[in-house]
Amino acid sequence: MTHQKDYTFTLDLAEKGLEAIPELLRVLINTAMQVERSKYLQAEEYERTEDRKGHANGYKPKPVRTRMGEITFAVPQVREGGFYTSALEKGLRSERALVTTLAEMYVQGVSTRKISHHRTVVWH
Repeated sequence: MTHQKDYTFTLDLAEKGLEAIPELLRVLINTAMQVERSKYLQAEEYERTEDRKGHANGYKPKPVRTRMGEITFAVPQVREGGFYTSALEKGLRSERALVTTLAEMYVQGVSTRKISHHRTVVWH
C-alpha cells in the first residue's frame, strides 16, 4: 500500500459535519502509529543515527469496521520484523480496538497539539 502523508490536514468541519469524523480518526491513528514506529526504531524516517534499531519498510493497509463505516489505516512496517503498533490490536478488525486506543491516548494525555508536533517531527 502506498501511504500518502497528511502534511497539511485542512478540513472545514462546519461544512462536512459528522462525515469528517472517519477521516479525522484515520489521520489521528495513522499519525500515532508513525510516531510509535519512530520510537521503536529510535530514528525518524530517513534519519541516520548510530542508535537506529532497524529500518522502516512501508505500510500495510488494515481495514477496520466501525459504526461510521469502514476505515482503512496504514499500519507501519519494519523490515526486520518484531514490531506491531499498539494502536490497533493484531487481527481485530472492529471498532473495539479503536475505542481502546483513543481511551488510552486520552489517559496518557495525548493532545492534538502533541500529535501535530509529532507529525512535524516525523515528516520534516
